[in-house]
Amino acid sequence: MRAVSVEDLKPGMTLARTVTNDEMIVVLSENTLLTKAHITRLGFLNIPVVYVKDEYELSQNYLVATSIFNQSNAFLQEYEGVVDSAKRIFEDTNKTGAVPVEETHAIIENDVAPMAKNSGAIDYLYELNHLASDIYNHSLRVSILAGVIAKWMRFDRAKTQDIILAGFLHDIGKTRFSQKLLDKHVSKLSAEEYEEYIRHTVDGQQVVNSIPNLSDGVKLAVLQHHERMDGSGFPFGSTGQDIHEYARIIAVADIYDNITTEREGFVKETPFTAIAYITEHMFTTLDPGVCMPVLTHITDAFLGSRVMLNDGTKGVIAAYPKDYAGLPIISNEEEQLVNLNEHPELKIIEYNPK
Repeated sequence: MRAVSVEDLKPGMTLARTVTNDEMIVVLSENTLLTKAHITRLGFLNIPVVYVKDEYELSQNYLVATSIFNQSNAFLQEYEGVVDSAKRIFEDTNKTGAVPVEETHAIIENDVAPMAKNSGAIDYLYELNHLASDIYNHSLRVSILAGVIAKWMRFDRAKTQDIILAGFLHDIGKTRFSQKLLDKHVSKLSAEEYEEYIRHTVDGQQVVNSIPNLSDGVKLAVLQHHERMDGSGFPFGSTGQDIHEYARIIAVADIYDNITTEREGFVKETPFTAIAYITEHMFTTLDPGVCMPVLTHITDAFLGSRVMLNDGTKGVIAAYPKDYAGLPIISNEEEQLVNLNEHPELKIIEYNPK
């Protein structure tokens, strides 16, 4: 990786770090292959320097070496190996209206379930957040997250596999979307487009109903993953125990991925924003029976990680308050403890797994 001034950039270079503006809005994501238009845009925005990958980082030898010596890159290679299969499944479903069942069960059992068991899966998924937010990438990440949550909730193998499958299929109804609707972020939809958007839950259940021997839990997760415990969700405004347990788990995994995935034109968020959201909503819209084990285990995973705050302070995550407060306690470079819950003006803007 090397720093290059924007005026020296050439088309074909690959970004090694995400580029953000002063408001932390994502301009271009890590791993973007630069074009003339990208370079012109960076100059127009007065961004002086970006980091690009050097030739060695782009070589096959480098990728092989890092997959051997770096576990996160090994996870990335596993992910990239299965994402093509996920893409084919969603494309086939779009063309035929039916899910290719054998291929779907094969990648869940042989690829996704082992990735969900990886002790570093949460950190590694964050390192993937520059990847596209299209349906199959999002669904694959949610399926891994759902498997991690199932592990934290101590479910048996069969139930965990079922929940992973529910995560993978939860947005299958979006295969009926037009490309125009797929390309728009939900926050940018018109009222008419939003009405079409919320139908993906019902359409999805119709798609999965044709899958033989599929559990009711998976079918209901597809239908209900946007329902909320207080009745504020869709498509039917179901409440509490009327929402299947699988759907309540997928809801949390879906929210976590949506918050932590980079999107051009939106503020770059870290897992700590997602944790704060889950903490805030776990007794209203989300199921505390899902949120509590998630918060207990995910915060343990982040202890010792290096962070940088929006005021330039660097430090490590020293602890989490014991009252389910959403934000961590940071030990800064002067070894002073800073409880971010007591300093709303401070925000974690960079996170580096330990």
